Amino acid sequence: MKYREIGKTGIKVSEIGLGCWTMGGLNWVNGVPNGWANVDEGEIRSAIDYAIEQGVNHFDNADVYGNGKAERMLAKILGKRSNNFFIATKVGWFPGTAAHAYEPQHIRHQCEQSLVNLNRDHIDLYYFHHGNFGESDMYLDDAVDTIYKLKSEGKIRFIGQSAYSHDDFVKLIPKVNPDAIQSSASALDYKYLADGSPTRRLLEEKQISFIAFGPIAQGLLLGKYSKENPPAFEPGDHRANAQRFSKENLERLDPLIAKLKERFGSDTRNLAGAALQFLLHFSVTGAVIPGFRSLDQVKINLAAADFAFSDEDFYFVKDLFSQK
Repeated sequence: MKYREIGKTGIKVSEIGLGCWTMGGLNWVNGVPNGWANVDEGEIRSAIDYAIEQGVNHFDNADVYGNGKAERMLAKILGKRSNNFFIATKVGWFPGTAAHAYEPQHIRHQCEQSLVNLNRDHIDLYYFHHGNFGESDMYLDDAVDTIYKLKSEGKIRFIGQSAYSHDDFVKLIPKVNPDAIQSSASALDYKYLADGSPTRRLLEEKQISFIAFGPIAQGLLLGKYSKENPPAFEPGDHRANAQRFSKENLERLDPLIAKLKERFGSDTRNLAGAALQFLLHFSVTGAVIPGFRSLDQVKINLAAADFAFSDEDFYFVKDLFSQK
């Protein structure tokens, strides 16, 4: 396992970490599904223990993952080992009884609750989970003030910003001054990492790390799903009815995945290795955090740490998916 510094923090994390969203299971927030199919805790324990043996030291969580379930499960599995690891969590998608999840009192409450859930006295990296700070950004200044107060109190060590558009990152990075930012990224869509993009320029200018979730595009880059039999997901799973799993999208991706297999082989470990190493090829990437449901999935993803991936491979993948 190789390690990279997060921004200018002086802290190094494993290039491949574990995203804990799946650990929350099926879930809804304000009637909107935002979970995953339920997991087996014993299998998750085996997967995390294996990851630790392989050098993983970075776990990414959020208050909304199972509305605290994923944080509590991680704490239970890590036990007394918890402070040996770099643990990130987030606030923003679970509003509780607040008018908006970025109300200062709600941020403070959720931070305190996450500390209880994680059984820790500090959070290593605390993210704003999205870029919606209310109408006309009415909560932004107070939210930023609150998170810096939490940092001064020692409840959090470093600050992160997650968002889903260049516009939000361009607006928020100068105000939040995060040590890391996070969003989805994969060979299918790496706009935040692309040369010359607004977010990439800010990453370089301010020496901020990018943390990539969804690096294998929820299995699409592994050829996991068939256009003949598109997957169906349970109510409460955010993937239900998602266009990316439609027959039409799978038909469009099929010839591209075939070309990936021609170059790297059809073994799932090779495809995962190419997907993860593609993102790690960008110097501004601090880590990739694929999700997991089983020990086998973690073994496949962590095999990418030793996957040989050349400059020529990088440009092959980049050119391949620029055609999509």
